[in-house]
Formats: sequence, structure tokens, C-alpha cells
Amino acid sequence: QVQLVESGGGLVQTGGSLRLSCAASGRTFSSYGMGWFRRAPGKERESVSAISWNGDSIYYADAVKGRFTISRDNAKKTVYLQMNSLKPEDTAVYYCAATSRFIGTAGGEYDYWGQGTQVTVSS
Repeated sequence: QVQLVESGGGLVQTGGSLRLSCAASGRTFSSYGMGWFRRAPGKERESVSAISWNGDSIYYADAVKGRFTISRDNAKKTVYLQMNSLKPEDTAVYYCAATSRFIGTAGGEYDYWGQGTQVTVSS
């Protein structure tokens, strides 16, 4: 069992930065692939980024490549999403999730989900 708690969301202007954190409970965090997803108003949930349990494999959606960076600290049981050059279209609720797979890019591949943190980018 893994419980996930996101933090770091907020209101930022276009071009600004935010760093999301996802703190996990449970003894086996280091064996889970982790992902970040988002859901914008009126839109379906989409995958943003993912990282394998050992950090060797990383995925970014095309919309965030070059602007977002995912990382993890297994000792702290935390995964991060550094978001730079934010745009209004990045406005969404951001969720972190854990998968027992090496890495996952689809929501259906994930076993545990956080409650989400709101990110709002003003124009």
C-alpha cells in the first residue's frame, strides 16, 4: 500500500516556475515507477511525466518537454516535478501516481493516486 500526498501547487504568472512534490508513505517506494498526470477543466486526464523506480528511464509528454523536469529521491520517498516557463495551458489539477511497473505512461498502468494539487497559470 502506498499513500501519496502532493504539494507545491499555486498561482503563478506566465513564464513563472513551480516545483511540485509528492511524498509517499510505505516501505517499498523505491520499487515503484512514479508519474505525474494533470486534468484541466473540461478535459481528460493526461500524462505529463514519468520516472522509473531507479530513475534511469524518464518520459515527458510533448507539451512539457524542455520545460518540466521530473526527479525522485528514494531516501526521502519523494518525487518532484520542476515546472518552468509555465503557460496558461498548463493550468490543471496535477496528480502523482505510483505503478508497480518499471515505468508507466498511461493512467491505467498506475495503482495508487494522490489527491491532486491545483496549478493555475495566469496570462
